[in-house]
Amino acid sequence: LHSFPTRRSSDLAVANFEVTLGGKPYKGYPQFSAPDEYLGAAIDAGFDVLLTANNHCLDTYQRGLERTIAKMDSLKVPHLGTYVNQQERDRNYPFLLEQNGFRIVLLAFTYGTNGLKVKAPNIVNYMDTVQIAKDIAKAKTMSPDIIIALPHWGIEYQLLPSAEQKTIANWLLKKGVDHVIGGHPHVPQPLELRKGNHLVAYSMGNYISNQSKPNTYGGYMVRMEFTKKTGKTVLSDCGYKLYWVSRPIDGGRKQYRIYPIDTDDSTLTVAERTKRNTFSNTIRNLFQKNNVGGIKEY
Repeated sequence: LHSFPTRRSSDLAVANFEVTLGGKPYKGYPQFSAPDEYLGAAIDAGFDVLLTANNHCLDTYQRGLERTIAKMDSLKVPHLGTYVNQQERDRNYPFLLEQNGFRIVLLAFTYGTNGLKVKAPNIVNYMDTVQIAKDIAKAKTMSPDIIIALPHWGIEYQLLPSAEQKTIANWLLKKGVDHVIGGHPHVPQPLELRKGNHLVAYSMGNYISNQSKPNTYGGYMVRMEFTKKTGKTVLSDCGYKLYWVSRPIDGGRKQYRIYPIDTDDSTLTVAERTKRNTFSNTIRNLFQKNNVGGIKEY
């Protein structure tokens, strides 16, 4: 999940959509209202499923939550994490999809919504272990081959997972979740391949953003490959790919260009190479010291 972001290179790609489509006036931080074209761009980039349970999902209040869902529904974009009402949640969550003969259940929830309260009848999936336990139990009744939790959690800008992240990850795996792929801290955090081939990725960093704090201008994508052997689904291969974002000025406007970490130096300016190398050295050293289970970099 969160696979390489083109339809040509992955069967299923998932991304966290951390803005609302609240309509005009468009706004940036701290309460985002993005143009509707942002959704189209995510689709064009090859993402198949979008997560909406994050700390910015109420940025434009009830109108923004409902309008975001309506726009995704109008373009037939599968999504999970926020709901117009309980009936919609009951019908669509846990989120089940079938891909290449696999039945995959996704769970998504957030630690909070920046102090904003969801207004009835709308629902936001929060990191409530009582409710999550019920959702996992329901997921198990859906004959899944794989259950993946996608929590929005952790402490912003911290390169190592918090004690709470570790506790929740252990709890999710014990409850029957197969893999845990997290986000929110805006910087990459380590990965662990646990006994039994259970993958935990604590934070993938930023895919694209306007942040400038150390280590926020990049991240990694997780690649997971599954096979069935004698009727049992196994994680047959997994790894990650580092990338970073350059923001050059072109035509008088700031542009956003996403590069693989191993981009040919000849295509980059000196400033871009320096920025890329700083990010690469920091994150690769972090992973060398803290990754568990021999997860490979693609």
